[in-house]
Amino acid sequence: MKKELGYRKDLLVLPFDHRGSFQEKMFGIKGRAPTPAETAEIASYKDVVYDGFKRSVELGVPRDRTAVLVDEQFGEKVLLDARQQGIPFAMPVEKSGQDEFDFEYGPEFGAHVEKFKPTLVKCLVRWNPESDRATNQRQGQRLKTLSDYCTEHGYKFMFELLVPSTPDQMKKVGDAKEKYDLDLRPGLMAGAIEEIQKAGIEPDVWKLEGVEKGEDATKIVKTARAGGRNSVGVIVLGRGENADKVREWLKVGAKIEGVIGFAVGRTVFWDALKGLKDKKHDRAAAVDQIARTYKGFVDLWLEHRK
Repeated sequence: MKKELGYRKDLLVLPFDHRGSFQEKMFGIKGRAPTPAETAEIASYKDVVYDGFKRSVELGVPRDRTAVLVDEQFGEKVLLDARQQGIPFAMPVEKSGQDEFDFEYGPEFGAHVEKFKPTLVKCLVRWNPESDRATNQRQGQRLKTLSDYCTEHGYKFMFELLVPSTPDQMKKVGDAKEKYDLDLRPGLMAGAIEEIQKAGIEPDVWKLEGVEKGEDATKIVKTARAGGRNSVGVIVLGRGENADKVREWLKVGAKIEGVIGFAVGRTVFWDALKGLKDKKHDRAAAVDQIARTYKGFVDLWLEHRK
């Protein structure tokens, strides 16, 4: 079954597919797999985020423009409920916390996709066009397999691209991360997108780090839509930044044709879950905090979209 490339409406995503970072930073589980009891506890926190999403819809967030992104390891219950409720949802297929992309379930990734039948299949990839070429080639071969699978089976493909700096690039900007983000990263993002496309990998949605300048966002969208890919969309990821920085990125993106939304996760849910874990508030308060924070970003997007 072939599909039409692209995504034709706003896509305002609440992602909580974090696994390795969630285990380590929220629960202190390092260097080992969580026990069944720990897995159940982590899953219960994912349920809190999902309930926050559903509460935001009750508060007025337009469900048809939204989606949740959650993993199978800790979010199986959420994935099944979202499918049953008709809530758009995405699921990841990558191994968590690796510098080089590989499949979480190896060649069996397709069976896991078919189990849940997500709206979008998502991968997270670190790709800098000036870093190790052999690594990028290996990743490209695996990602071509994933792209072809999504095309042949009719799944929308969400590609989360991170462009980590190289040591030489950081030298150029005096080891100033903010200067790398402002001066170098936008061009490197466009270069990475071009390389990925040339490898025969065809995302419907690019999930990208935010940029400060409208002209940089326009160039990146133009690259993503080059070669007749006119319906391909870009969404802005939050990268765990503070709320003010995320708002800046969303204000820039909302005005750019082709930027169709955002995926903001930790900025929405982290403080609420940490407060729950530290017993600073109860579950209901955490759910409400997540709902209102997410709704705040949705409202901001829709306001600037006009």
